[in-house]
Amino acid sequence: MSSIVNGLIRSDNPELDFAAGRRPNGTPTARNRHNRQRSSPRPYGPPSESNGALSDAEGFPDDEVVGIRGTDRNRRLDPMRKEVPKVADQVGEKVAEEFENFMENHIEDITLSGAPPSSAVTSDKYYIAQIHGLRIYNLSTLYVDFQHLMSLPNNILANAIANDYYRYLPFLTRALHNLIAKYEPRYFKEHRQPTSASSQAGTSVAGNVSSQAESMGGKTMNQQTDKLFTLAFYNLPLISRVRQLRTASIGKLLSISGTVTRTSEVRPELYLATFICEACRSIIPNVEQTFRYTEPTQCPNATCGNRQGWRLDIRQSTFVDWQKVRIQENSSEIPTGSMPRTMDVILRGEIVDRAKAGEKCVFTGTLIVVPDVSQLGLPGVRPEATRDNRNAPRGGDAGGSGVTGLKALGVRDLTYRMAFLSCMVTPDTSTPGQAANQQLNGQSGNILASLNQTGTIDPHDTGDQAQDAYLQSLTTAEIDDLKQMVHSDHIYSRLVNSLAPMVYGHEIVKKGLLLQLMGGVTKETPEGMKLRGDINICIVGDPSTSKSQFLKYICSFLPRAVYTSGKASSAAGLTAAVVKDEETGDFTIEAGALMLADNGICAIDEFDKMDIADQVAIHEAMEQQTISIAKAGIQATLNARTSILAAANPVGGRYNRKTTLRANINMSAPIMSRFDLFFVILDECNEAVDRHLAEHIVAIHRLRDEAVTPEFSTEQLQRYIRFARTFKPEFSDEAKALLVSKYRELRNDDAQGGVGRNSYRITVRQLESLIRLSEAIAKANCVEDVTPNFVREAFNLLRQSIISVEKDDVEVDDEDEEEVDGDAARDGDSPMVEADGGDEDEAREPSVQPPLRRTKITYDKYMAILNLLVRRVNDEETSTGEGVEHEDLLVWYLEQKEDEFTSQEEVEVERELVRKVVKRMLKDNILMQIRGEGLVDDPDAESEVEKRVYVLHPNCAVEEM
Repeated sequence: MSSIVNGLIRSDNPELDFAAGRRPNGTPTARNRHNRQRSSPRPYGPPSESNGALSDAEGFPDDEVVGIRGTDRNRRLDPMRKEVPKVADQVGEKVAEEFENFMENHIEDITLSGAPPSSAVTSDKYYIAQIHGLRIYNLSTLYVDFQHLMSLPNNILANAIANDYYRYLPFLTRALHNLIAKYEPRYFKEHRQPTSASSQAGTSVAGNVSSQAESMGGKTMNQQTDKLFTLAFYNLPLISRVRQLRTASIGKLLSISGTVTRTSEVRPELYLATFICEACRSIIPNVEQTFRYTEPTQCPNATCGNRQGWRLDIRQSTFVDWQKVRIQENSSEIPTGSMPRTMDVILRGEIVDRAKAGEKCVFTGTLIVVPDVSQLGLPGVRPEATRDNRNAPRGGDAGGSGVTGLKALGVRDLTYRMAFLSCMVTPDTSTPGQAANQQLNGQSGNILASLNQTGTIDPHDTGDQAQDAYLQSLTTAEIDDLKQMVHSDHIYSRLVNSLAPMVYGHEIVKKGLLLQLMGGVTKETPEGMKLRGDINICIVGDPSTSKSQFLKYICSFLPRAVYTSGKASSAAGLTAAVVKDEETGDFTIEAGALMLADNGICAIDEFDKMDIADQVAIHEAMEQQTISIAKAGIQATLNARTSILAAANPVGGRYNRKTTLRANINMSAPIMSRFDLFFVILDECNEAVDRHLAEHIVAIHRLRDEAVTPEFSTEQLQRYIRFARTFKPEFSDEAKALLVSKYRELRNDDAQGGVGRNSYRITVRQLESLIRLSEAIAKANCVEDVTPNFVREAFNLLRQSIISVEKDDVEVDDEDEEEVDGDAARDGDSPMVEADGGDEDEAREPSVQPPLRRTKITYDKYMAILNLLVRRVNDEETSTGEGVEHEDLLVWYLEQKEDEFTSQEEVEVERELVRKVVKRMLKDNILMQIRGEGLVDDPDAESEVEKRVYVLHPNCAVEEM
């Protein structure tokens, strides 16, 4: 240490031979060349972030300054700085040596990772097998599991890389180069690595081209498409938040988690430039670009001294793929009252296009400081630190003159910002409320699939291909668990019970949500028309029926899910907005909620509060699954393959069971027909349900997670649903026939009930809904065929959501009983009295005022009796041409229902009820009496009345019954 310090102290004395750049043997040193150029105010040419160390033949060990620290070489080194020994060459060399040994000797534990495909088994050494995989798959990135580094006996190497990642990166890269050159020499020679030669000089002289070519050992010349071998780290123990990043983290190895909001296009970035001096034609190769266009400081030719005139030789320069991604804090991590923070992430090489807008990702890399290009390009004065004297008094008062000459005080430009240089991107599968974690099991033979780096599953793949691709990303234990779930009994109902365990009851809604997570099969016709497979659901219900809880659960469960609220969302925010790009100034498209939820679910709360104009904006997205834009010179059609889960309150707060669904919610008919399922949740008083619900809520408040014990955990459910979505079930012939008959049944009900009976009209969209729901049920059972049972289950779900409207109870009063003082029977309906429909027995009990007695039955029961009677009369009329006698009709009806009666009293009650229904049917012009009607005054009328014969009224539409 003392010798280094003495050397540094003496180096500033130009009279000493040692400091003047002469070794004892008289050879000039690198320090001499540095001093020769000290007069320049600009720093010396930037060192390479991936450059190898200077050769041992030149310079002192402490001359090697690597990475970001070396860019300020014109600053004089303070002899008392403690970091001087740390940046000594020996430490970097030692790190490279240790890292190379680690990669060469680490052996994979087969029990932890799934067995790699037999074709890829090349070595039991984990990283050597990966290096062979680089050549097989033509890749350039080696993936390093940080847990492997931490498993070494002492954590010195892991700590060194974590704390000084940016400093040691050139040495780590050189260790990688050495290994590739050792185990795959031919692949390494095909892609000339300019920084891999250990004999490369730190500075360039006029004749360095020939010497460099010799040192390359006959490798091919540098090309623009050369692969730059890089390292990617993953499985760091800690994942930081965007808000926690400070300048103390610059240069350290970090993982951050965030949601991607915008991605730039992939552009070529100049990585290593070769310049030609315009004055003397000298060639200066491999000038590293430090986040901006960097030219050499001075021509190396001693007789030239050119500082400005440079020409870039594009053919001899190396370019690398580059992409900028803007990430935003995860919504669950934003503190109260704060705006979400954003940060730019720079991706290079093979990891570009691994993050899509809307995804939650974990980025591993280091924090860097870059010039703020968007600020530099603005017209006017550059931002500088100056005193704010706008409100100061004029003249020579105290503080009035301000401070001048701030520029002379040093670098005060405010045009720098932090960015994140990422070497690895993986999807973040943690749910909100959980700490973000990265538990990836890389398999050396199948590294990309096992680290979720293969991209989304192609919808055009067959089911088997998609299943194989997904299973390759799982460990053996996870595959065994999945097999056990797939082959178990009653898996559909057990999945429903494990979904949203904190919400009590509502099994029907949970069934719908499970099917929405599964989705149907997206199809494409030969003409190119797409048939959507996503299922849209709307939940309508009274306040405090856990509608928003379902939406929040789905958004936390699914990685690609976006939660919005109806009143706070505009049409542009839901679909897409055209904004001006900061850097280029061009108009670009910023994705809205529906685009961010592509291949996921968009949950829209308070759907009924949305403006009609904003609802219209999502019509196209709900059926065609695209968003078309024609604004600011941009014409585009964008994909929005998303399922929509909407929650709405009824008009007036509570659901009115007497009116239709359309009257209850403020929605247009077109948007209602685009929903596959409507769930109406009513808040009804029921003592048993209320008690269980109260116990459930109290237990959750008291015990929290221990209160509910679902059969499957969230991770198991997510794995199962991802696997089930890869199936593409087909309809069997019986299922097709049943589909057609069920659709006809729905249409018939619609025609019969008219506008008042059904919540909305049945259209062909409901048939498509039946198809999608049947396919989703088949997927939930992990089968390839849609059977009739699945169609029936889908029909029941659809039927439940369509016919959830109650009609008023029907009065079937017997007018003859209401005669008072022998008056004749009155025509027309009795006055309707608002009363709850109770049972017929209660209604028929003697009361104090017989004229006010009313007999009411529910609309469904009335329609059931009416349909039976009409069918009987119609059959008799078509077969014999005559009607049915009154008594025969009553007896026939009671015979149909005799299994339901347990006593003679019930038979009498039912008979009286049917007699009143027949009377009501006569009044409603459904039946007509044709013979035997007696006069009231006639004493023989009683016998005539018994012989009444009924036929259908000419105005009765039998085919609609």
